[in-house]
Amino acid sequence: MARTRNAVDLATIEARREVLKAELAHLDEQAKAAEQTARDAGRPVLTAALERVKIAAIDKADARAIATAISKHGGKAVAGQLASLR
Repeated sequence: MARTRNAVDLATIEARREVLKAELAHLDEQAKAAEQTARDAGRPVLTAALERVKIAAIDKADARAIATAISKHGGKAVAGQLASLR
């Protein structure tokens, strides 16, 4: 004898959809937090390196420009450009 398939009602579908939306929103929040953490992951390394060297007076705008360059181009690219100044 063949089994009859139970029909899923609209209320069940909508309830499941809401659960999935909530899970997706939670995942989006986690992804955003992980992206923010990854974007700032180099700060402790850079800060530790800066604490080990003496730095002459620097203008706030110059410091911001250096930080922006690191953020935009990455530490490796900025370090490569700075190495060419030696």
